[in-house]
Amino acid sequence: MRATPFRSFVLKLHARCNLRCDYCYVYEMADQGWRSLPRVVTRETIDAAALRIAEHTAAHGTHDVDIVFHGGEPLLAGPELIAYAVTAIRTALRPGTMARFSIQTNGLLLREQFLELFGKLDVLVGLSLDGDAEMHDRHRRHAGGQGSYRQAAAAAARLRGHRVFGGILSVIDLRNDPVRTYESLLRFSPPIIDFLLPHGNWSAPPPGRPAADAGAPYGDWLIAVFDRWYTAAAKETGIRLFEEIMNLLLGGTSRSEVIGLSPVAVAVIETDGGIAHSDVLTAAYPGAGATGLNVAGDPLDAALLMPAMAARQAGIRALAAQCSACRIGRVCGGGLYAHRYRAGSGFRNPSVYCRDLYRLITHVRDRLVADLRPGRRDGARL
Repeated sequence: MRATPFRSFVLKLHARCNLRCDYCYVYEMADQGWRSLPRVVTRETIDAAALRIAEHTAAHGTHDVDIVFHGGEPLLAGPELIAYAVTAIRTALRPGTMARFSIQTNGLLLREQFLELFGKLDVLVGLSLDGDAEMHDRHRRHAGGQGSYRQAAAAAARLRGHRVFGGILSVIDLRNDPVRTYESLLRFSPPIIDFLLPHGNWSAPPPGRPAADAGAPYGDWLIAVFDRWYTAAAKETGIRLFEEIMNLLLGGTSRSEVIGLSPVAVAVIETDGGIAHSDVLTAAYPGAGATGLNVAGDPLDAALLMPAMAARQAGIRALAAQCSACRIGRVCGGGLYAHRYRAGSGFRNPSVYCRDLYRLITHVRDRLVADLRPGRRDGARL
């Protein structure tokens, strides 16, 4: 199998956060390696990362890449360092290679200075927001226990209608009414919403997830949002998960590692320059995503050719037997790789959300089939 080169690079700018969200996979789950990382990335590490990204894209003839600034809370790195990182990477890339930049933030520090900078540098902003005040403040709290909704909502209001607004990332909580959650986010007019399943696996199940043979609560939650979104008179926003599922059902390919079988093409660079296959894998066990490589001395191809990366690019061959035999296996793709982990058997398992994904995908499929029948004129959102 020929390796698929990296096309997306997650650069960690800051290894600490100004919130203490109780579901955070970086700080609250299995891997506590963040404690030994430098708080903030240095310019030397940024330069090394830029050169490795340029080297990798040139070697593989890649003409466009995505650069995602992440943390921790990346805005803690400050505007000067962020501007330096954008400039360093753009300068290092060979002429004709396009880099799309984005940053994922909790919004607490998102003031006009940052918005002006991101507008100037063409950096899209993804905002983490879990719904209304009650929903958001249940999990996204300061270290002292107070909620962060007021500040996050102020950031969302600043982003509304701004050309740098990339969208909203929202983690699902089964206690929240799904339609109310969706509509509370809609009021900020996000161009797209990412509803995320809370990270968990078979050895550390996500909240509210019953036994494997007992219901699909997350699937039912998402179906309620899908039906509200899909039947709207006009498109209100994009919802990435639903659009990916619809695209796959109609014969397309996946652009996300959450669903489908497209090879994963993402590399993570930590604040110390360490190269990781995925930071989300830290939810499984300590060191799960680490490679032992560093941009200071190793090319990104070295990470690309490691067995762990090959497993995440192997498509249907990497799935558990029941997934490869499943009639929606090519759409589901086994779900997010981190959600398949079980101590003792590794990642060759169905997703801990298997029944939820099955319920959601078959529901979306049935809606599409109904709308594509000859003579059907209403309800289609294709």
